[in-house]
Amino acid sequence: MDMSRMVRFGALAVLAASTIGISAGCAGTAQCDKQEIVQMDNKAFYTADGKLDTAKCKEAYFEMMKKVGAPVYPRYKTEEGFLWTVDFGQGDFAKFGMGGVFWVNDRKHQYFGHEIFLLPGQSIAEHRHLPTTDDKGPLQAKHESWQVRFGTVYGFSEVGEPNLDKYPEVKALLADFQLKQLNSVHVEKWEADGQIHVLPKEETWHFMMGGPDGAVVTEYGCYHDNAGLRFSVPGSSL
Repeated sequence: MDMSRMVRFGALAVLAASTIGISAGCAGTAQCDKQEIVQMDNKAFYTADGKLDTAKCKEAYFEMMKKVGAPVYPRYKTEEGFLWTVDFGQGDFAKFGMGGVFWVNDRKHQYFGHEIFLLPGQSIAEHRHLPTTDDKGPLQAKHESWQVRFGTVYGFSEVGEPNLDKYPEVKALLADFQLKQLNSVHVEKWEADGQIHVLPKEETWHFMMGGPDGAVVTEYGCYHDNAGLRFSVPGSSL
């Protein structure tokens, strides 16, 4: 790692607000047992007047991508709005936010490609997708699959055996307002191992949380109509 990169990443590390071990639910190796999630100071992502600072959010994602070995394409930095960041309107980006790139969202041919960026311990808002109708006709509820490219994530779903209590350290990282409304209490740890993880049932609640180093996840799906998107936390929005 060159000196300038060390300085930048060191500056971000100083912002860490909490360090929580995540050995629960782990595979049991010595390396796994030593892993921990460090969530960053939420204040670092907001301006003095409380607005989300997209530049700081993106810089944190770029540092995360470099750490896990993911490419940082020039267009992420040069094309305004291409890589977007969101706190879902709740003001807690460190715990409740994400970054993303829509590679394609084709209504005519019904396919969608999305890159998801998550910082350590950062969760997407719990959500589901419903059928919709637009001026061209009816659309099925979005179906999707995910492939972890770099890092690790925790996949949450309402389908499957409730086991969230087996991951108490991970549960502790969820924003209180997300936990209060939570439907997705089945948890799996997903690695960058080439596996595809499929939404188990259409219209069901789900979301992801970034692992110890954060994550880059590729999502495959049918056309995304934002009108069919629903969040479990009241007032949440893109």
